[in-house]
Amino acid sequence: MRELTKDFFVRDAVNLSKDLLGKIISVNGFLGRIVETEAYTNDSASHGKTRTERSSLMFDTHGCIYVYLVYGMYYCLNFTVNDNDVGAVLIRAVEPLNKITELKEIRKTEKVNNLCSGPGKLCQAFGINKSHNGLEIGGLVKVFDDGYLIKNLGQSSRIGIKNALNLQWRFFIMGNQHVSKK
Repeated sequence: MRELTKDFFVRDAVNLSKDLLGKIISVNGFLGRIVETEAYTNDSASHGKTRTERSSLMFDTHGCIYVYLVYGMYYCLNFTVNDNDVGAVLIRAVEPLNKITELKEIRKTEKVNNLCSGPGKLCQAFGINKSHNGLEIGGLVKVFDDGYLIKNLGQSSRIGIKNALNLQWRFFIMGNQHVSKK
């Protein structure tokens, strides 16, 4: 496996969303294959629409972790992109690759396809929280390429948003049981 460097993330959010599919993330000793992503730029559904203290990472960095809380209870893991424009990629779901028994205990479920099949589930399972926000990829959170080939790429509008529904910026590995339910 080849660890991806910060330079891998110097590209637009839409292309990076597709390119991250099949890659492996490593956090707190847990490994997961990325099976679903969403791109966010300066569109009306994105934190990048308006620069705020929270969204400044989307404007000022690439190859960094952007973690935020939604609904007051679920963390979401994003990777910042570009080096001169606003953007981030939400990691919506991963296929867990190790420590399945421990993940079942953390998530309080026996269903393997319910361990990391959504952004909040992923963060809970892998122990991702606000303390990861602003860290560079390659430290506590690593991303690897093991040469996995995507056979069927799915694409749709993003999930859980009300604006910019015309943008088909959700990407996923078709047929993978760990992709979140729409």
